[in-house]
Amino acid sequence: MKKGRPLVFIVSSVLLSLAFYLWNPFGAAADANRVIAIGVLMVALWLTESLPMAVVALLPLVLFPLLGIAPLDTTATSFANPVIFLFMGGFMIGLAIEKWNLHRRIALNIVRLTGTSGNRIVLGFILATGGISMWLSNTATTMMMFPIALSVIQVLDEQKPEGRMDHFALTMMLAIALASNFGGIATIIGTPPNVAYAAYMQKKYGAGPGFFNWMMLCMPLAIVLLLLLYVVMVKWLYPNGLKASVQTSGVIQGELAKLGNMTVAEKRVLGVFALTAFLWITKDLINKTGAVKIDDNMIAIGGAILLFALPSGKGTALLEWSDTRNMAWGILLLFGGGIALAGALERAGLIEQLGAWFAQFAGNGLLLVLLVTLISVFLSEVMSNVAQVIVFAPVVSALADALHVNPYLLGIPMTLAASCASMLPMGTPPNAIVFASGYIKLHQMTRVGLVMNLISIFLITLFCWYVLPLVM
Repeated sequence: MKKGRPLVFIVSSVLLSLAFYLWNPFGAAADANRVIAIGVLMVALWLTESLPMAVVALLPLVLFPLLGIAPLDTTATSFANPVIFLFMGGFMIGLAIEKWNLHRRIALNIVRLTGTSGNRIVLGFILATGGISMWLSNTATTMMMFPIALSVIQVLDEQKPEGRMDHFALTMMLAIALASNFGGIATIIGTPPNVAYAAYMQKKYGAGPGFFNWMMLCMPLAIVLLLLLYVVMVKWLYPNGLKASVQTSGVIQGELAKLGNMTVAEKRVLGVFALTAFLWITKDLINKTGAVKIDDNMIAIGGAILLFALPSGKGTALLEWSDTRNMAWGILLLFGGGIALAGALERAGLIEQLGAWFAQFAGNGLLLVLLVTLISVFLSEVMSNVAQVIVFAPVVSALADALHVNPYLLGIPMTLAASCASMLPMGTPPNAIVFASGYIKLHQMTRVGLVMNLISIFLITLFCWYVLPLVM
C-alpha cells in the first residue's frame, strides 16, 4: 500500500462519520444518531482496511462510554460472549492439528486416493481442502495446501505433459481458494462469519444454532458446492487433458514418506479432535439424560484444555501456551466489537426501524431469501465477510421479526453467502493468497467466480427455503 493512503482513508472515514452525525439523514434521536455515526466510522474503516480490523473493533470500548451510549462494563461484556469461546477452542484445536502435521497427512492421503491424472489431482485437492476447511480457518487451510499444490504443478511442468498445463495450474490454485471458502460453511467453526452470526443469535435470542443442526443443513450444501466447483472448472471452463503421471504420484508418495508413520502426538490430537466432534454431534442427546448440561462452547474449550494437559510423547504437551502466538486473537476481538456495535444499534431502536422499513419491499418469502443471498454474495466481494455479517445480522433479524418468520430463514443464507465470494482477490484471504501465485489472471478468477457466485446463490436459496425448516 502506498505511503499516506491509510491516513487518507482514516481521515475520510472520520469525516464521513461526522457528516452522517451532522446531517442525520434518518432523522434519528440524538443518542441513536451517535450510534449511527460510530457505525459508519467502523464500517468505513473496515471497508478501506486503513486500520487492522481488530483495532477498529476496539473503538466501542472508547467511544461508547465517552459519548454516553453505554458504560464500559456493559460494552466490555460483548467481548466475552460465550460463542467467542467456541471459536477460541476451535482455533486451539486447529493449532494442534497444524503443529503435529496431521493436516498434511490427511490432505496428502486424500490426493493419493483420488489418483494422479490432471482432473483427479484437482478433485483430490478440492476434497482435501474442503474437508480440512470444515474444521480449520479457510486462511490457514489455504496456506497449508498452497505449497503442496505448487510442488505438484512444478513437477508436472518439468515433465512437459500433453494437455493444457496453464489450465491445470489455474484450476489447482482456484481449487484451493474456493474449496477453502465453500468447505468452511459446513460447520459453525469452519469460517469466522459463521461464528460471528452464531454469537449474535446467542446474544439476541439466548440460543444460537446448534453445531449438529448447522452441519445437517450446511455440510450437504458444502459438498454439493465442492463437487460443482470441480465440474465448472475442469469439465466446462478450463479442461486440462493431463493424463495420470508417475512423477506426480512420486511427489505425493515422497511427501507422505517424509511424514513417516503416524506419531503418538498425531494420534492423540486426532483422538481429542474426534472426541470434540463426537460431543458436538451428540450434545443434545447427552443433555436429554439430565445428568449434565453442556453446550458447544464448553465442549470446544474442554477439548482445548485437554490438548494442554495431554503429553505428546516428546517431553512436551500436545499444545503449549507459546503455540498460541500463532492464533488469530484479532478475530476474537473483531467478534466482540461487532457484537457491541450490533447491541448498541439494537438498543437505539435503529435495527428494528430498518427491518420494518425493508419489510414493505419484502414481497414473496422465497424471493426475499433470494434477494438477501444475492446481495450478501456480491457485497462480500468488496467487503470483509466478517464485518459484513456483524453489520447485517441485526438487520436481517429485525426484518424477520417484522415479518414474523424464523430469523434463521434470512440470517443463515446471509451468513453462508458472505463466505462464497469467488470473483475478486480481495473477496476473501484465500482468494488473495492464490492470486499472488501468478498462475491466475483476474479475468479468469472473475469468470469462474461469477459462475460459482450464481450457483451459490441458487443453492443457498433452495437449501435455506426447503431444508432449513426441517432441521432448525
